[in-house]
Amino acid sequence: MSTEHSEAQNPLRQMLGSARFWLAAAAITLLALVVLGAPAGIMPNPFFIRTIPTRLSDVLFLLLSAPLIGLTLATYVVRPHAAGHADRGTTRVGLGGLVAFFAIAYPVCNKIVLVALGVSGALNVYAPLQPIIGVISTVLLGTTLVWRLRQVQRGCVRCATTSRVVALATTD
Repeated sequence: MSTEHSEAQNPLRQMLGSARFWLAAAAITLLALVVLGAPAGIMPNPFFIRTIPTRLSDVLFLLLSAPLIGLTLATYVVRPHAAGHADRGTTRVGLGGLVAFFAIAYPVCNKIVLVALGVSGALNVYAPLQPIIGVISTVLLGTTLVWRLRQVQRGCVRCATTSRVVALATTD
């Protein structure tokens, strides 16, 4: 088998070479910027006004999270998983996006934090933890993207897992 032939059949290369993938990734990234940035008051808008100045870390985690969300979800738009196959990737992206929002949203407007800690607790306890939450979000979103790209590369995750189990069982 020639290298050109194997590269042409490589599902990951096909997806990454697709204009549809990059258009979907760009559109979803812009949507994620608005969905995360507007309610957090990072993006100026008439509906959500930030009373506490935006920190550099808020902008950084927004700019890191949105493309990771866009790229990961674009893999589902361009190359959806096979019907009937369980896929935890979309749940991981949703969780990563939620954690990203907690990392960039200003603490005083987070009702859960206000009820649990009060205003002074939100500013003195929760706000210093937000950069750590941002790192957790970025790692979660980044590992989800890598996991999804590997899944696309292998084709069917369930089949790949089953074939490894069968291979291990037959070698014992």
